Amino acid sequence: MAKQQRLLVKPKQSLGQNFLIDENIIRKIISEFHPSPDDVVVEVGPGNGALTAELAGRVNHLVTVEIDGRIIASLNERFASPNVTIIHQDILDLDFPAVHQQWNHPLRIIGNLPYHLTSPILFKCFDAAGVIGDLTIMVQREVAQRITARVGTKAYGILSVLTQYYATSRLLFQVSPGCFYPKPKVTSSVLRIAFRHPPSGTNDQVLFRTVVRTAFGKRRKTLRNCLEYFPSIQLNIPELEKELSFPLHRRAEQLTLREFVELADRIESQIR
Repeated sequence: MAKQQRLLVKPKQSLGQNFLIDENIIRKIISEFHPSPDDVVVEVGPGNGALTAELAGRVNHLVTVEIDGRIIASLNERFASPNVTIIHQDILDLDFPAVHQQWNHPLRIIGNLPYHLTSPILFKCFDAAGVIGDLTIMVQREVAQRITARVGTKAYGILSVLTQYYATSRLLFQVSPGCFYPKPKVTSSVLRIAFRHPPSGTNDQVLFRTVVRTAFGKRRKTLRNCLEYFPSIQLNIPELEKELSFPLHRRAEQLTLREFVELADRIESQIR
């Protein structure tokens, strides 16, 4: 039986807390993360401090961001060091560029993400892609499948396309419910997302994301019909279709990243 960590506080259901307690899995995550003495690491939701204990002292600086005030005092006591900064804050409120500016080094993100916050956290990382090197994160298996999905599959969607736009992703391994306390009702997956600098494709990232969201907004409709709902402006869709290398009777899940970039570029030239 795998050795388990002692809990410092009782997990809060309202915060989506499921503490990782299996020490074999903890070591496996750290091994896949490959911490380096030069790294500046942001840990999302240290919780019981399982990953924190493995990272503190092994990287140049560790920034842990924890929303649960019950845990902060314990973390400060256990990991007091000039090389560890413990922040009592919601990760969605953290200013990634400011953290990057303080240490002038690409940020590496690690953490067991609350299931209900996975997409918002990823979108926040996409917003700050220029200052982030990579993520090693644990998420719900179904979300990991959406992140790593390929064109034409049922799981392929907004998360898949935006992840491909900003980064490359790789599924590392699965984690069973028994490795947590309390046990979640789902299997988890650990994956690595490595950012490209700059991202691949169009320069107007805001427009690109709007195009992707619009295309998948009514998933069962064709692209031609979806683009009728493009926000703030009415597109000349017949003219747009003449300029594209693919037909608009296809659906969003049938478009590759390259084709989404082409669509965004053609829309940009039309509305500018």
